Amino acid sequence: MPSNKPIDMHAVQVFVAVAEEGSMSAAATRMGISQSGVSQIIRQLEEELGVVLVNRATRPMALTPFGIALRNRGAVLSEEIANLKAQVVEAGRGIKPDLRIGLVDSFASTCGSVFTKKLLGKVSQLSIRTGLSPQQGEALLRRDLDLIVTSDPLIDANDVVRYRLFSERYFVITPKGLGISVKTIDDMRALINSMPIVRFNRTSQVGMQIERYLRRVEIRAPARLELDNADALTSMVAEGIGWAITSPMCLLQGVTHAGNVAAHVVEKLGLERSLYLVARRDEYNAFFDDACDTAREVIETSFLPRLAALGGDIEKLITVGGRNLHE
Repeated sequence: MPSNKPIDMHAVQVFVAVAEEGSMSAAATRMGISQSGVSQIIRQLEEELGVVLVNRATRPMALTPFGIALRNRGAVLSEEIANLKAQVVEAGRGIKPDLRIGLVDSFASTCGSVFTKKLLGKVSQLSIRTGLSPQQGEALLRRDLDLIVTSDPLIDANDVVRYRLFSERYFVITPKGLGISVKTIDDMRALINSMPIVRFNRTSQVGMQIERYLRRVEIRAPARLELDNADALTSMVAEGIGWAITSPMCLLQGVTHAGNVAAHVVEKLGLERSLYLVARRDEYNAFFDDACDTAREVIETSFLPRLAALGGDIEKLITVGGRNLHE
Protein backbone atom coordinates (compact mmCIF):
# COMPACT_ATOMS: atom_id res chain seq x y z
CA MET A 1 0.00 0.00 0.00
CA PRO A 2 1.50 3.41 -0.95
CA SER A 3 2.59 5.71 1.87
CA ASN A 4 1.09 9.17 2.33
CA LYS A 5 4.44 10.72 3.25
CA PRO A 6 6.15 13.04 0.72
CA ILE A 7 8.27 11.36 -1.92
CA ASP A 8 12.00 11.11 -1.11
CA MET A 9 13.70 13.28 -3.73
CA HIS A 10 17.10 11.68 -3.08
CA ALA A 11 15.52 8.34 -3.94
CA VAL A 12 14.13 9.88 -7.13
CA GLN A 13 17.61 11.10 -8.05
CA VAL A 14 18.99 7.60 -7.48
CA PHE A 15 16.23 6.10 -9.60
CA VAL A 16 16.89 8.61 -12.41
CA ALA A 17 20.56 7.58 -12.32
CA VAL A 18 19.53 3.91 -12.64
CA ALA A 19 17.22 4.71 -15.55
CA GLU A 20 19.84 6.78 -17.36
CA GLU A 21 22.79 4.45 -16.73
CA GLY A 22 20.83 1.27 -17.45
CA SER A 23 22.06 -0.72 -14.43
CA MET A 24 22.24 -0.61 -10.64
CA SER A 25 26.03 -0.92 -10.64
CA ALA A 26 26.59 2.00 -13.02
CA ALA A 27 24.14 4.12 -11.02
CA ALA A 28 25.99 3.20 -7.80
CA THR A 29 29.27 4.45 -9.30
CA ARG A 30 27.64 7.67 -10.48
CA MET A 31 25.97 8.38 -7.14
CA GLY A 32 28.92 7.30 -5.00
CA ILE A 33 27.04 4.64 -3.03
CA SER A 34 27.09 0.85 -2.98
CA GLN A 35 25.13 -1.27 -5.46
CA SER A 36 23.22 -2.85 -2.58
CA GLY A 37 22.39 0.67 -1.35
CA VAL A 38 20.99 1.58 -4.76
CA SER A 39 18.90 -1.59 -4.84
CA GLN A 40 17.53 -0.93 -1.36
CA ILE A 41 16.63 2.68 -2.21
CA ILE A 42 14.76 1.61 -5.36
CA ARG A 43 12.78 -1.05 -3.45
CA GLN A 44 11.85 1.44 -0.72
CA LEU A 45 10.75 3.92 -3.39
CA GLU A 46 8.57 1.25 -5.02
CA GLU A 47 7.00 0.45 -1.64
CA GLU A 48 6.28 4.14 -0.94
CA LEU A 49 4.68 4.62 -4.37
CA GLY A 50 2.89 1.27 -4.38
CA VAL A 51 4.10 0.42 -7.89
CA VAL A 52 6.88 -1.55 -9.57
CA LEU A 53 9.36 0.74 -11.29
CA VAL A 54 11.92 -1.75 -12.62
CA ASN A 55 11.34 -5.07 -14.38
CA ARG A 56 14.07 -7.16 -12.80
CA ALA A 57 13.25 -10.28 -14.81
CA THR A 58 14.66 -8.87 -18.04
CA ARG A 59 18.27 -8.47 -19.16
CA PRO A 60 19.22 -5.75 -19.67
CA MET A 61 17.11 -4.11 -16.99
CA ALA A 62 13.89 -2.45 -18.27
CA LEU A 63 11.56 0.15 -16.80
CA THR A 64 7.87 -0.51 -16.29
CA PRO A 65 5.36 2.12 -17.52
CA PHE A 66 5.41 3.52 -13.96
CA GLY A 67 9.19 3.71 -14.11
CA ILE A 68 9.13 5.49 -17.47
CA ALA A 69 6.73 8.11 -16.10
CA LEU A 70 8.91 8.69 -13.03
CA ARG A 71 12.08 8.88 -15.13
CA ASN A 72 10.61 11.51 -17.45
CA ARG A 73 9.38 13.82 -14.70
CA GLY A 74 12.07 12.88 -12.20
CA ALA A 75 14.86 13.91 -14.57
CA VAL A 76 13.43 17.44 -14.74
CA LEU A 77 13.04 17.63 -10.96
CA SER A 78 16.55 16.26 -10.41
CA GLU A 79 17.99 18.98 -12.62
CA GLU A 80 16.09 21.64 -10.70
CA ILE A 81 17.27 20.23 -7.38
CA ALA A 82 20.85 20.18 -8.62
CA ASN A 83 20.60 23.92 -9.31
CA LEU A 84 18.56 24.76 -6.22
CA LYS A 85 21.41 25.41 -3.77
CA ALA A 86 23.14 27.89 -6.05
CA GLN A 87 19.86 29.63 -6.80
CA VAL A 88 18.98 29.98 -3.11
CA VAL A 89 22.41 31.36 -2.23
CA GLU A 90 22.27 33.87 -5.09
CA ALA A 91 18.73 34.97 -4.22
CA GLY A 92 19.79 35.52 -0.60
CA ARG A 93 22.58 37.78 -1.78
CA GLY A 94 20.28 39.61 -4.18
CA ILE A 95 22.19 38.25 -7.16
CA LYS A 96 20.50 37.69 -10.51
CA PRO A 97 17.37 35.63 -9.77
CA ASP A 98 15.67 33.27 -12.19
CA LEU A 99 12.48 35.02 -13.24
CA ARG A 100 9.28 34.14 -15.07
CA ILE A 101 7.61 37.24 -16.45
CA GLY A 102 4.21 37.60 -18.10
CA LEU A 103 3.59 40.40 -20.58
CA VAL A 104 0.19 41.46 -21.87
CA ASP A 105 0.18 41.12 -25.66
CA SER A 106 0.17 44.83 -26.49
CA PHE A 107 3.19 45.53 -24.25
CA ALA A 108 5.00 42.43 -25.52
CA SER A 109 4.56 43.51 -29.14
CA THR A 110 5.58 47.14 -28.66
CA CYS A 111 8.04 47.17 -25.75
CA GLY A 112 8.77 43.51 -25.03
CA SER A 113 12.03 43.12 -26.92
CA VAL A 114 13.64 46.27 -25.47
CA PHE A 115 12.35 45.46 -21.96
CA THR A 116 13.67 41.90 -22.19
CA LYS A 117 17.07 43.02 -23.49
CA LYS A 118 17.53 45.35 -20.52
CA LEU A 119 16.46 42.68 -18.02
CA LEU A 120 18.70 39.93 -19.40
CA GLY A 121 21.78 41.48 -17.83
CA LYS A 122 20.12 41.49 -14.41
CA VAL A 123 18.92 37.87 -14.14
CA SER A 124 20.52 34.47 -14.53
CA GLN A 125 17.58 33.07 -16.49
CA LEU A 126 14.50 34.75 -17.92
CA SER A 127 11.29 33.13 -19.11
CA ILE A 128 8.75 35.34 -20.93
CA ARG A 129 5.10 34.41 -21.42
CA THR A 130 2.70 36.58 -23.42
CA GLY A 131 -1.10 36.58 -23.39
CA LEU A 132 -4.23 38.37 -22.20
CA SER A 133 -4.25 40.19 -18.86
CA PRO A 134 -6.73 37.84 -17.10
CA GLN A 135 -4.53 34.85 -17.98
CA GLN A 136 -1.41 36.60 -16.71
CA GLY A 137 -3.07 37.52 -13.42
CA GLU A 138 -4.25 33.98 -12.82
CA ALA A 139 -0.76 32.64 -13.55
CA LEU A 140 0.80 35.09 -11.06
CA LEU A 141 -1.60 34.06 -8.30
CA ARG A 142 -0.95 30.36 -9.08
CA ARG A 143 2.77 31.11 -8.75
CA ASP A 144 3.38 30.13 -12.37
CA LEU A 145 4.76 33.65 -12.99
CA ASP A 146 6.81 35.96 -10.76
CA LEU A 147 6.12 39.37 -12.33
CA ILE A 148 3.52 40.52 -14.84
CA VAL A 149 2.89 43.61 -16.96
CA THR A 150 -0.88 43.77 -17.16
CA SER A 151 -3.89 46.03 -17.53
CA ASP A 152 -5.51 44.21 -14.59
CA PRO A 153 -4.09 45.53 -11.28
CA LEU A 154 -5.56 42.56 -9.34
CA ILE A 155 -7.20 44.93 -6.87
CA ASP A 156 -8.94 42.08 -5.04
CA ALA A 157 -5.67 40.23 -4.41
CA ASN A 158 -4.16 41.05 -1.01
CA ASP A 159 -0.63 39.69 -1.30
CA VAL A 160 0.60 41.58 -4.34
CA VAL A 161 2.37 44.88 -5.01
CA ARG A 162 1.52 47.06 -8.00
CA TYR A 163 3.11 49.94 -9.81
CA ARG A 164 1.30 51.95 -12.47
CA LEU A 165 3.63 52.22 -15.47
CA PHE A 166 1.43 54.53 -17.52
CA SER A 167 -2.15 55.41 -18.42
CA GLU A 168 -3.45 55.87 -21.97
CA ARG A 169 -6.65 57.44 -23.25
CA TYR A 170 -8.65 55.66 -25.93
CA PHE A 171 -9.54 57.24 -29.26
CA VAL A 172 -11.39 56.35 -32.46
CA ILE A 173 -9.79 55.14 -35.69
CA THR A 174 -11.49 55.16 -39.09
CA PRO A 175 -10.30 54.29 -42.60
CA LYS A 176 -7.97 57.05 -43.76
CA GLY A 177 -9.87 57.87 -46.94
CA LEU A 178 -13.24 58.19 -45.24
CA GLY A 179 -12.91 61.97 -44.93
CA ILE A 180 -14.97 62.45 -41.78
CA SER A 181 -14.29 63.97 -38.37
CA VAL A 182 -15.22 62.23 -35.12
CA LYS A 183 -14.96 64.67 -32.23
CA THR A 184 -17.95 63.99 -29.98
CA ILE A 185 -19.99 61.12 -28.58
CA ASP A 186 -22.79 62.15 -30.95
CA ASP A 187 -20.36 61.78 -33.86
CA MET A 188 -19.70 58.24 -32.69
CA ARG A 189 -23.45 57.54 -32.60
CA ALA A 190 -23.74 58.79 -36.16
CA LEU A 191 -20.76 56.69 -37.20
CA ILE A 192 -22.33 53.52 -35.81
CA ASN A 193 -25.23 54.02 -38.21
CA SER A 194 -23.01 54.37 -41.28
CA MET A 195 -20.47 51.58 -40.87
CA PRO A 196 -19.86 48.60 -38.56
CA ILE A 197 -17.68 48.77 -35.48
CA VAL A 198 -14.66 46.45 -35.33
CA ARG A 199 -14.42 45.17 -31.78
CA PHE A 200 -11.73 43.73 -29.56
CA ASN A 201 -12.69 40.28 -28.33
CA ARG A 202 -14.92 40.72 -25.31
CA THR A 203 -12.98 38.13 -23.33
CA SER A 204 -10.00 40.51 -23.30
CA GLN A 205 -9.55 43.25 -20.70
CA VAL A 206 -9.65 45.95 -23.39
CA GLY A 207 -12.69 44.43 -25.08
CA MET A 208 -14.66 44.19 -21.84
CA GLN A 209 -13.77 47.75 -20.88
CA ILE A 210 -14.85 49.21 -24.23
CA GLU A 211 -18.11 47.23 -24.27
CA ARG A 212 -19.05 48.46 -20.79
CA TYR A 213 -18.39 52.03 -21.87
CA LEU A 214 -20.45 51.75 -25.06
CA ARG A 215 -23.40 50.44 -23.06
CA ARG A 216 -23.03 53.30 -20.59
CA VAL A 217 -23.21 55.96 -23.32
CA GLU A 218 -25.97 54.02 -25.08
CA ILE A 219 -24.07 53.25 -28.25
CA ARG A 220 -25.36 49.88 -29.35
CA ALA A 221 -24.53 47.90 -32.46
CA PRO A 222 -24.67 44.22 -33.44
CA ALA A 223 -21.51 42.24 -32.69
CA ARG A 224 -20.51 41.43 -36.27
CA LEU A 225 -16.71 41.36 -36.08
CA GLU A 226 -14.48 40.68 -33.07
CA LEU A 227 -10.70 40.27 -33.11
CA ASP A 228 -8.30 39.03 -30.47
CA ASN A 229 -5.31 41.23 -31.29
CA ALA A 230 -4.70 44.88 -32.05
CA ASP A 231 -2.69 44.27 -35.22
CA ALA A 232 -5.62 42.49 -36.88
CA LEU A 233 -8.10 45.10 -35.63
CA THR A 234 -6.08 47.97 -37.10
CA SER A 235 -5.70 46.14 -40.39
CA MET A 236 -9.47 45.67 -40.66
CA VAL A 237 -10.05 49.39 -40.20
CA ALA A 238 -7.26 50.19 -42.65
CA GLU A 239 -9.03 48.03 -45.25
CA GLY A 240 -12.24 50.03 -44.82
CA ILE A 241 -14.22 47.25 -43.11
CA GLY A 242 -15.29 49.44 -40.20
CA TRP A 243 -14.17 51.75 -37.40
CA ALA A 244 -12.85 50.99 -33.94
CA ILE A 245 -12.02 52.31 -30.51
CA THR A 246 -8.40 51.63 -29.63
CA SER A 247 -5.50 52.88 -27.50
CA PRO A 248 -2.09 54.35 -28.39
CA MET A 249 -0.24 51.14 -27.46
CA CYS A 250 -2.71 49.02 -29.43
CA LEU A 251 -2.29 51.30 -32.46
CA LEU A 252 1.49 50.93 -32.25
CA GLN A 253 0.98 47.18 -32.04
CA GLY A 254 -0.61 47.44 -35.49
CA VAL A 255 2.02 49.89 -36.76
CA THR A 256 2.24 48.29 -40.22
CA HIS A 257 -1.35 49.39 -40.86
CA ALA A 258 -1.37 52.62 -38.83
CA GLY A 259 -0.57 54.78 -41.86
CA ASN A 260 -3.88 53.79 -43.43
CA VAL A 261 -6.15 54.84 -40.57
CA ALA A 262 -7.22 58.25 -39.31
CA ALA A 263 -7.07 58.94 -35.56
CA HIS A 264 -9.83 60.94 -33.85
CA VAL A 265 -9.54 62.17 -30.26
CA VAL A 266 -13.12 62.36 -28.99
CA GLU A 267 -14.03 65.09 -26.52
CA LYS A 268 -15.23 63.82 -23.15
CA LEU A 269 -14.70 60.20 -24.17
CA GLY A 270 -13.64 59.44 -20.61
CA LEU A 271 -12.21 56.05 -21.46
CA GLU A 272 -8.68 55.01 -20.55
CA ARG A 273 -6.65 52.10 -19.28
CA SER A 274 -3.47 51.73 -17.24
CA LEU A 275 -0.69 49.17 -17.43
CA TYR A 276 0.83 47.93 -14.20
CA LEU A 277 3.80 45.92 -13.07
CA VAL A 278 2.48 43.44 -10.50
CA ALA A 279 4.31 40.93 -8.30
CA ARG A 280 3.68 38.89 -5.19
CA ARG A 281 4.42 40.80 -2.00
CA ASP A 282 7.82 40.27 -0.32
CA GLU A 283 9.31 38.32 -3.24
CA TYR A 284 12.21 39.80 -5.22
CA ASN A 285 11.57 43.20 -3.65
CA ALA A 286 14.77 44.80 -4.91
CA PHE A 287 14.26 43.39 -8.37
CA PHE A 288 10.65 44.61 -8.47
CA ASP A 289 11.81 48.20 -7.95
CA ASP A 290 14.50 47.72 -10.59
CA ALA A 291 11.97 46.27 -13.03
CA CYS A 292 9.69 49.29 -12.46
CA ASP A 293 12.55 51.64 -13.32
CA THR A 294 13.48 49.56 -16.37
CA ALA A 295 9.91 49.45 -17.69
CA ARG A 296 9.49 53.18 -17.22
CA GLU A 297 12.78 53.82 -19.04
CA VAL A 298 11.58 51.70 -21.97
CA ILE A 299 8.29 53.62 -22.11
CA GLU A 300 10.00 57.01 -22.09
CA THR A 301 12.92 56.27 -24.43
CA SER A 302 11.41 53.75 -26.86
CA PHE A 303 7.62 53.62 -26.70
CA LEU A 304 6.79 57.35 -26.64
CA PRO A 305 9.19 58.33 -29.46
CA ARG A 306 7.73 55.60 -31.69
CA LEU A 307 4.23 56.89 -30.94
CA ALA A 308 5.27 60.43 -31.78
CA ALA A 309 6.60 59.19 -35.12
CA LEU A 310 3.07 58.07 -36.06
CA GLY A 311 1.89 61.69 -35.99
CA GLY A 312 -1.43 63.03 -34.80
CA ASP A 313 -0.11 63.83 -31.31
CA ILE A 314 -1.14 60.35 -30.14
CA GLU A 315 1.71 60.36 -27.61
CA LYS A 316 -0.11 63.15 -25.74
CA LEU A 317 -2.76 60.62 -24.72
CA ILE A 318 -0.14 58.90 -22.51
CA THR A 319 0.51 59.75 -18.85
CA VAL A 320 3.67 58.04 -17.63
CA GLY A 321 3.88 56.76 -14.06
CA GLY A 322 1.36 58.00 -11.58
CA ARG A 323 0.69 56.97 -8.04
CA ASN A 324 2.86 54.16 -6.75
CA LEU A 325 0.50 51.37 -5.75
CA HIS A 326 2.87 49.32 -3.58
CA GLU A 327 0.28 49.31 -0.81
